[in-house]
Amino acid sequence: MFKTTTLAALMAGTMMTGAALASDKPGEGVTVRPVIQPSVEEFFQARIVIRALEDLGYDVAEPEEVLAQTMHLALGTGDADFTTASWDKLHNNFFEESGGDAVLEKTGHLIEGALQGYLINKSAYDAGVQNLSDLQDPAKAALFDADGDGKADLAGCVPGWGCERVIEHQLTEFGLRDTVNHNQGEYNAVIADTIARDASGENILYYTWTPYWVSGVLVPGENVEFLAVPYSSLPDGATAETTFNGKDLGFAVDSIRIIATDDFLGANPAAAKLFEVASININDISAQNKLITEGEDRSEDIDRHVATWIDANRAEYDSWLAAAREAAQ
Repeated sequence: MFKTTTLAALMAGTMMTGAALASDKPGEGVTVRPVIQPSVEEFFQARIVIRALEDLGYDVAEPEEVLAQTMHLALGTGDADFTTASWDKLHNNFFEESGGDAVLEKTGHLIEGALQGYLINKSAYDAGVQNLSDLQDPAKAALFDADGDGKADLAGCVPGWGCERVIEHQLTEFGLRDTVNHNQGEYNAVIADTIARDASGENILYYTWTPYWVSGVLVPGENVEFLAVPYSSLPDGATAETTFNGKDLGFAVDSIRIIATDDFLGANPAAAKLFEVASININDISAQNKLITEGEDRSEDIDRHVATWIDANRAEYDSWLAAAREAAQ
């Protein structure tokens, strides 16, 4: 009788342990396929979410790295399961072109308060160039001429990014085609030249966004200022809130969201809940991006940044996992 009772207790204990493990690792046996942009400044937030998925038991494949439009298409065709790098307003055309709500879902708001805009050096701003439309004046545009052709040189957006559509639309809408060149290429190379010209005392005109390390070097309100635009005008008749601190920046005041396929979310309630509740302070990302500019740009550096952030935000991070595990019950 004792042996039978003991065996039954052991079996019950084993079953309970197995259930606890299943509850702790609801993603066990499932492989997740992320897709991200090939920008080292976006790896940090992606890896925080990936680390959380791994803590929930998921196997996470090596992220596919492609530009924004292709990133959304990969989700729409089912070649990937999720991304952490979709701007809610800026990339909405890409979202819709990739199937939209019929096959994809925007979940949560991973990063709030993302800004974009046109900036110039503070001395030029204080001298009277304060609106993008001021550059319709050839004399004012020539202040930002870097190559001697008499036109302002705008350090702009990488071809294929969402910002390209906005800038190209606004150059036409605001009558700037005859006075402004939109210089495009690999962004870090373009902005490095801009920073060097600023350091040598030249006027600069450039596009950037937050969170990103550039605003830790060229600091809005200190050595540079955002230009206003004459009025809000976005491609394809889109409307959005573009005013920040009383100034119309011309770009939607945005958030960066996780997008995942409906199929993946339906089959994985734990991951769906994680994507919904995960949130990272935009200032933490800018601070990490600054570390990258200081040479901490290797994969192992970024993994260390992730571990440091999780340790510093342990209660919040653990609350994500708890909510995800509960959703899987």
